[in-house]
Amino acid sequence: MNKFTGLLLVIVAAGLGLAGGYQLAEQASPSIKAEAVSTEPEVLFWRNPMNPAITSPVFTQDDMGMDYLPVYAGTNASPDTVGTVIIDPVVVQNIGVRTAPVEQRGLSRQLTAVGHVDFDEERLASLHPKTTGWVEKLMVDQTGVALSRDAMLLEIYSPDLVAAQQEYLIALANWESLTQHPGQMRDNARQVLDSALERLQLYDVPAHQIEELSTARKPMRSLHIHTPFAGRVMNIGVREGQYITPKDELYLIADLSRVWVSVDVYEDDLPWIALGDKAQMRVRAAPGREFHGVVSFIHPVVDRRSRTVDVRLEFDNPDAVLKPGMFANIVLSVDNRPEALVVPSQAIVRSGQREQVFVAIGEGKFEPRDVRLGISAGGLTQLHSGVEVGERVVVSSQFLIDSESKLLEATAKMMAPDASAQAMTDADMDMSNMSMNDLDMNDMSMDDMEMSP
Repeated sequence: MNKFTGLLLVIVAAGLGLAGGYQLAEQASPSIKAEAVSTEPEVLFWRNPMNPAITSPVFTQDDMGMDYLPVYAGTNASPDTVGTVIIDPVVVQNIGVRTAPVEQRGLSRQLTAVGHVDFDEERLASLHPKTTGWVEKLMVDQTGVALSRDAMLLEIYSPDLVAAQQEYLIALANWESLTQHPGQMRDNARQVLDSALERLQLYDVPAHQIEELSTARKPMRSLHIHTPFAGRVMNIGVREGQYITPKDELYLIADLSRVWVSVDVYEDDLPWIALGDKAQMRVRAAPGREFHGVVSFIHPVVDRRSRTVDVRLEFDNPDAVLKPGMFANIVLSVDNRPEALVVPSQAIVRSGQREQVFVAIGEGKFEPRDVRLGISAGGLTQLHSGVEVGERVVVSSQFLIDSESKLLEATAKMMAPDASAQAMTDADMDMSNMSMNDLDMNDMSMDDMEMSP
């Protein structure tokens, strides 16, 4: 044995001894090794500290020399739904996460328009005399004056009214003379008296003057004309001493306790409007005040030029704040949904291709839900699917949660097996098998051709 062989044997022996010692050390301390492995979480990827959307599969640094931050397995992940975010309660409070409940309530679509206030045509009275005569005296000689019901307007002298009074007095005296004589004559006298009284009433002679006529038993020169209801004088058509006929308008009286508002609505919005829909109105003359009315009539004709339809609204006006001629801002609540599932509109996260909300499921977990939106009104949005009544959705800081959820979802997609690639591989294998089978059949056909004579 030479020196080289001896040296080689020494090296081999030393190597065997080190390997055996390492194996004995592993067998002697399995608990230490297991503990070391369990205390080192798996790093999924590394994230840019300045831009969380930039990630790297290995440790690196950005352009400023800042280290990428590790993202460990199990961090901010939920086994239930991909994209679910887990946030420490302290962090939830620090970033101002607020939630609101999902409610079921009435909701309606809102249309805005400009309208103008007008008279209620059912509360306008144009007073005309029932006979010819002369105006003796005007009791009300100013427009805009407020009148109570049955207020005296003017005195009129008419020969026809004087003759009607005389007939009534004669019929009254004849009736009184025959009250003690039963029979046909008394009945006829009563009919004549009733006819004379009815004639005075048809001439609009007020009841107090008929009573005065029955007491005084003398015709009056002038008779009164009263207003039929409370309102304001919009126009005076006569003056004292003027000769009048039934064609002349004496007064125009308007009751402004209720007004109409006309709104032009585009024909595209007509399918949503129905009689009885609610309306809110604001006018500059009453800042900060809101009036509430209803849709009372929809005109059947579309304006050829503007392509709009006149929609009539009714509003109560007990204090006469609303005046005909005013312009008003109108909000129509149409397409009523009595039991809509609604959330605050700011809870909706719109990404362009889908709409989501984040539902708080407890213990700092926020789960993304795809939702299908309905109508929006008054800061609320209707949801047709995705949530249930009583659940709470995030209404602030949801965009921070959304960015974290998108990163988790992207990470899950990168770590999951590529199903599409596997499907393509299987398809390629099938195509290869089919090609081989076709090749075999072609070979057999060639052989057959060579064997044929």
